[in-house]
Amino acid sequence: MSGDLALTAVFLFALFGLLGAGVWVGLALMGAAWAGMALFTTRPAGDAMITTVWTGASSWTLTALPLFIWMGEILYRTRLSEDMFRGLSPWMARLPGGLLHTNVVGCTIFAAVSGSSAATLSTVGRMSIPELLRRGYPERMTLGTLAGAATLGLMIPPSLTLIVYGVTVNESITQLFMAGVLPGLTLAALFMGYVAAWDLLHPDQRPAPEPPMPLAEKLRNSRHLAPVIGLVLLVIGSMYLGYATATEAAAFGVLGALALAAGQGSLSRESFAQSLMGAARTSAMIALILMGAAFLSLSMGFTGLPRRLAEWIASLGLTPVELIVALTLFYIVIGMFLDGISSVVLTMAVVEPMIRQAGIDLIWFGIFIVVVVEMAQITPPIGFNLFVLQGMTGKPIGYIARAAAPMFAIMVAMVAILTAFPELALWLPEALRARGG
Repeated sequence: MSGDLALTAVFLFALFGLLGAGVWVGLALMGAAWAGMALFTTRPAGDAMITTVWTGASSWTLTALPLFIWMGEILYRTRLSEDMFRGLSPWMARLPGGLLHTNVVGCTIFAAVSGSSAATLSTVGRMSIPELLRRGYPERMTLGTLAGAATLGLMIPPSLTLIVYGVTVNESITQLFMAGVLPGLTLAALFMGYVAAWDLLHPDQRPAPEPPMPLAEKLRNSRHLAPVIGLVLLVIGSMYLGYATATEAAAFGVLGALALAAGQGSLSRESFAQSLMGAARTSAMIALILMGAAFLSLSMGFTGLPRRLAEWIASLGLTPVELIVALTLFYIVIGMFLDGISSVVLTMAVVEPMIRQAGIDLIWFGIFIVVVVEMAQITPPIGFNLFVLQGMTGKPIGYIARAAAPMFAIMVAMVAILTAFPELALWLPEALRARGG
């Protein structure tokens, strides 16, 4: 056991030492892997790194990642936020909580075409924040619901985090996407339930009611939602019906996003180049992290550390539920200091053998880990959504974090629901497998 402790200490010291020095996450992972392999194995570390990095970066499955990122970048530069607000507000205005629901529903819709929490937050927020504040909605509820609902970008397909998880553990991206649909919609419904409950409990904070709108006018305004909903159906529907793989659906999504932008008149040579460069930068960053994670997994595999840790966890006699509780706390803590994708790739080399040993379904675990990583997006000190909102509003991080605290509690409840009802995540993937997808 002392040897295992020494191995663990070397990996952790090298990794967090490099991260603390400001080294990029991908390079820090490679550095820790190099140290472990050089000190505890006889295989040449350089040869292993070259082979593993190339294999990790040339995966066919990974080609979906830059395409989905590009789709989100294209849509970010359109009038989509304005169109969604105009289309949703007539239907949301009469619900308890009023137009606060546009934060949740707008984030849910945009999450289905962006795959990114930050893109969802900035796209929906740039329209909803000034509009809701102008109409008298409390600032704290406006920012809190937006910060929480934007995390749906990590779960609802095409989720970038699910793509990274699928590549890391070698699971089907399409099945992971299908697994995220119902939990994502359930979480959105819980957020809307919280908004309605808040409204009923605080009638004194309601703004003046919106003037009634005839049904015909509501339907006319709904036409603004048609393009983005059509794009959602194209991407998700093509995968579920078996017409396209995740990569092919991503290509359809890019073409659809370009058509939508052209139809709105927001597609220009400049916006096209900006979206392409934005996608290239984000994709390169994620690819570097995945390269480092692949080398770290190989290095740990040669030392035998993940297998021995899995055996040690098994010897503790933890039930699957107890293991999930422990991992929830673990990911909440590391999520305070690392972004979601880094948290996933950094830990999978050790966590995956534990999960397999406990007999937990890896598709289900992918959805679980996304929910927990979502919490980290609104948790100080590194909660990324908090920083995005701070940049948009100038409000202190602590104020925004307190505003988002109820949404954090709802995500904790979502983990409990997923654990009690695993079919919520597994029903659609099983239906897809039954169709031969």
